[in-house]
Amino acid sequence: MPEPTTITAAAGFIRSGDLTPVDLLDQCVARIERYEERVRAWAYLDTDCAREQAERLTAELKAGQYRGPLHGVPVGIKDIIDVFDMPTGCGSKRWANSYARRDATCVARLRQAGAIILGKTVTTAYASFDPPVTRNPWNLTRTPGGSSSGSAAAVACGMCLGALATQTGGSITRPASYCGVYSLKPTYGRVSVDGVLPLAPSLDHVGAMANCVRDLAILLQPLARVNDDPRGGPPLPYHYHAEIDNTLYYDRRKFLAFLPDFQPAKVDPVLAREIDRLRERTESGHDWSWSPLPLPPSFGDVPRFHHAVMAVEAAAYHADRMRRHPDDYPPNVRALIEHGLSWPAVEYTRVTAHLEAFREEIESSFVDGYRTLLTPATTGPAPTAETTGSPAFNSPWSYSGLPTVSLPFAWTDDGLPLAVQLSGQQWCEADLLAVAAMLEADIGFERRPLPL
Repeated sequence: MPEPTTITAAAGFIRSGDLTPVDLLDQCVARIERYEERVRAWAYLDTDCAREQAERLTAELKAGQYRGPLHGVPVGIKDIIDVFDMPTGCGSKRWANSYARRDATCVARLRQAGAIILGKTVTTAYASFDPPVTRNPWNLTRTPGGSSSGSAAAVACGMCLGALATQTGGSITRPASYCGVYSLKPTYGRVSVDGVLPLAPSLDHVGAMANCVRDLAILLQPLARVNDDPRGGPPLPYHYHAEIDNTLYYDRRKFLAFLPDFQPAKVDPVLAREIDRLRERTESGHDWSWSPLPLPPSFGDVPRFHHAVMAVEAAAYHADRMRRHPDDYPPNVRALIEHGLSWPAVEYTRVTAHLEAFREEIESSFVDGYRTLLTPATTGPAPTAETTGSPAFNSPWSYSGLPTVSLPFAWTDDGLPLAVQLSGQQWCEADLLAVAAMLEADIGFERRPLPL
């Protein structure tokens, strides 16, 4: 029996009848039984409910009903996103028995597309910065990143073939990079946040993790808004995963811009060296063109103002509850809220003005032919488990709301994955995913067996 590790491969086997949704679920559950005790990726699992879903979806196939490439694919849902009749614990013991009465919009759309909802993946407390219980499957002494810690670890272990995650600073890109999986943070507003615990509504994104770029496109298809909300962007005239195969403009798309002056934090020398090698390899062997791009004038204030928006909006949502239940807030999220409470209102008007100006400047900085920016996805490989790592290379794209894709491309000598991050124009996820898929193919990243 085939044992696919990607949604794309699983969809092919399910469509051909070589694999059923029940078979695929059994494979994921077997990996959970093998790895979960050490990795601790899950906050809540309901394998009985998942089996009922798998049996129903298998019966649909026998009746000639096929919902698409997510039909019968097990997925995980970050535990700040509501799933009907599952707790939304938000990384808090106090909320551990808070069962959702309905699905979040993004979950409902995955169900409609045929996905099997396997359970809730671990989040850091309230999607903030305090270290999670989850461990990095490539080295159990290292962090999986945060705050979408469990989603990244679960996908890396094959416990599910895809997962929903959220990002306000770097909570999709960073965990995916540390755990060696692929991620998509769509344009701000592309995916509904209805039914998702807010951290900072002006910055909150829902995105996805998977084991290849094409899988990200498959996951985005049902998630993407069309016309149900003015923030959702223009109508979609295509299928994201089909657009990856559209070679009409591929010559134009083999252009990358990079930001030589973008150094928000010190980059690990190993990562810097591997990115240099990537540039040499893609330019000499695969006809890619890399071009330096100057930073917009407002870029320098991004880290400070991004943190201010996150802090003030987190305080607006959480401050009253933190006063009532102070023990429920660990040190880092508590510090974030307290920082938000200290911002003077007049000073904060400068922050909101800068946010609008930066979004306009970064969007206009894309030039013809260079519609994709490449930067490090993180400052280096996964650090130790006492931290969730630095969001320095992620926060500008959360702040601007532009879409990003991260993809692993190299390994350190001690077996930790390294990743790069691609950023594209607003609402242009199809173009960004197509570029990412080409780069993925030219990189030829070889996934290794887990050392567990």
